[in-house]
Amino acid sequence: MNDQFDVTLEDSVLLGEVELTTNLMVAASNTDRHLTTEEIDRILGVTPVDD
Repeated sequence: MNDQFDVTLEDSVLLGEVELTTNLMVAASNTDRHLTTEEIDRILGVTPVDD
């Protein structure tokens, strides 16, 4: 008998966002100062755009 409530859910975008948030939380907890914008960009894998 199939259980209609027995489903597996996976949201790859959400999992990626959780990983990025976790990386920021770990980095922030390993320092006693605010992270710089450059550090946050590096952790998130963001490439700054030159104006």
